[in-house]
Amino acid sequence: MEKYAKNKPVILCCILFAVCMCVRFIEYFALRTDETVIGENLIHKAAGIVLLFSVLKAANMKWSDIGFIKRGLAKNILLGLLLSAVCFAISYGAELILLSAQGNAAHIELYISGFSLTGAAVKNTGILFFLLCIVFNIINVWMEEGLFRGFFIKVLSDKYTFMKANLAAALLFGVWHFVMPVRSFIGGEMGLGQMFMLAAGYIVLSGLMSIKWGLLYKMTGSLWLGAADHFFNNTVASNMLHVVTDSGADEMQIVRIMLAQIVSFVFVVTVYRQYRRKAY
Repeated sequence: MEKYAKNKPVILCCILFAVCMCVRFIEYFALRTDETVIGENLIHKAAGIVLLFSVLKAANMKWSDIGFIKRGLAKNILLGLLLSAVCFAISYGAELILLSAQGNAAHIELYISGFSLTGAAVKNTGILFFLLCIVFNIINVWMEEGLFRGFFIKVLSDKYTFMKANLAAALLFGVWHFVMPVRSFIGGEMGLGQMFMLAAGYIVLSGLMSIKWGLLYKMTGSLWLGAADHFFNNTVASNMLHVVTDSGADEMQIVRIMLAQIVSFVFVVTVYRQYRRKAY
């Protein structure tokens, strides 16, 4: 496995991606774990961690080799949370101002709901729901950051330039997210045109987020800063903090997330350019 990772990293990454995607499809379309009491598609993420653990062991690699390092752990986590908090403060503020300008009174509510392309339907305010949301998203971020940014960028960078490795990982991460609108289409929640539009949007948005997290990985040598930003996006912005109006909740959630991520992306790219100038 070690020689395979060095000599044929593209094939190895594609195989791992295909295996994880197959399990993801099974859970999304057959098991539908998020429609059970668990409320989250968790099985394929746990399976991805187990697969990644096995691959690392077979390739004679450690978790620290793909960015899970102890050095600067607390600092990078705090910086990641701060980055995400500031960018989402801007996007939440913009959303509230826009809704107010339209004469649509809106306010923010704190509760747990499953992430949905059509908005939140159930409000859970018990402490257990918040704890489960945090734990489930830690598993989610561990799997996705470990595989897409950590392992993929690591093995691809050993043979190709970092930027090529980062773009390849971003492409795979974007494709990873097209499952959500496809299931909504099959379930009759949206039409074919809307499905293609949202699928394209998800691929582009997820790809940009992946590029950003890859740049943070490159600058810090650690996955923690990007992982913290990823965690805030998934936990707080998507599942906990909701914008509610008389007509519903989170009707502009996708726009809110896109705005926050675009602001964050521009900021990180600007910092990365400064980083490159100093490095070279």
